[in-house]
Amino acid sequence: MGDVNWIIHLIRRLSEIALAGTLFLVLLMDVGVTVATIQRTTFVGTELFSALCGIVGLIVVIIRRTRLHPGMEVLLGISLAISIVSILVGTRVMPSFAEGGALMVLTISALRRTVPIGRAVALAVASLIALIMAGLVRMPESFGMVISFIFMTGWMTAAGIGGYLRFQQERRTQAMQAVRRAERLELARELHDLVAHHITGIVVQAQAARAVAEQKPEAVTPALDAIATAGTDALTSMRRLVSVLRASDASRTPGVTLADLRTLVERFSADGPRVAFEIGQGVDDDTLPPEVMTTLHRVLLECLTNIRRHAPATDWVEVDLRRIDGKVWLRVRNRRSHSDSRVSRLGGGFGLVGMAERVEALGGRLWAGPTPDGCWEVRAVF
Repeated sequence: MGDVNWIIHLIRRLSEIALAGTLFLVLLMDVGVTVATIQRTTFVGTELFSALCGIVGLIVVIIRRTRLHPGMEVLLGISLAISIVSILVGTRVMPSFAEGGALMVLTISALRRTVPIGRAVALAVASLIALIMAGLVRMPESFGMVISFIFMTGWMTAAGIGGYLRFQQERRTQAMQAVRRAERLELARELHDLVAHHITGIVVQAQAARAVAEQKPEAVTPALDAIATAGTDALTSMRRLVSVLRASDASRTPGVTLADLRTLVERFSADGPRVAFEIGQGVDDDTLPPEVMTTLHRVLLECLTNIRRHAPATDWVEVDLRRIDGKVWLRVRNRRSHSDSRVSRLGGGFGLVGMAERVEALGGRLWAGPTPDGCWEVRAVF
């Protein structure tokens, strides 16, 4: 999407290549040991099991993002089968270090990504059992203890890394859910204001129709039409907000106007960077539904707050609100600072989550991220 995201994607790809390359070098070492073993002893076929398990481990690591569970289960099955065959046949099969490295990498992935947690723990424990058996069963007792200790140390490190990554991921998920719950609670408090706003207008119009009914009967029909229109608008707005309350979240305050947006910008400019606020033709208080107007106000407020917090050194901000092809666009743009880059690498803040939820709840979309010319831009379209 932007230069930072492209760099992150490139780093991930390079790390995957480096990991696969490291396991491949370890596999070549395993193959060399296997060839040397075959040359020194009588070849019975079991010597090839080590290289086979290492090859399977390398393949599973490469495809783990799409086939983690079946690939890991296959590798565990082959590893345990080799250990069992080694016991039954009575031969020693040198454990593959590529096999051990693959099981450690897969342990990290399983603990980080597997749902539910019980299955993740089961896969991790199965990996530990396979590693211990590979060291103790396939090798002479003294050397096997050393191999088992190395494998156990590596597995404990992998389990710690995987558990930590899972903890951080679940912590972020819980924080995002807390943001959404807070927005739903705010919506529930403000839903009363929305009902009062629309119903008050309907009551006033009904009273006016009753007052003129005796003197001007012909004026009753337009008044009833106005009441029906107001009721339809109220139901439309309430359906939107109630659906948001059930599914995601959004927030609104009846009565927000374009003047409130200008006031918000003026207050920000008073003790902050200069803001250029442009409103295009076709955008006014009469054409925008109240819930859309309020969401625009909330998005603009969040954008300006983020600029003050993460880019205090920026010298200008552009705010553009206009209607294009039947859609309303809000664009907030500013020059990025070093703190913007750090926030981008961390995946952004939870304020962006709340903004996206509000916009998407009304059928719109929101984009936020760096631009090729070194700026940061937020766009909301309804």
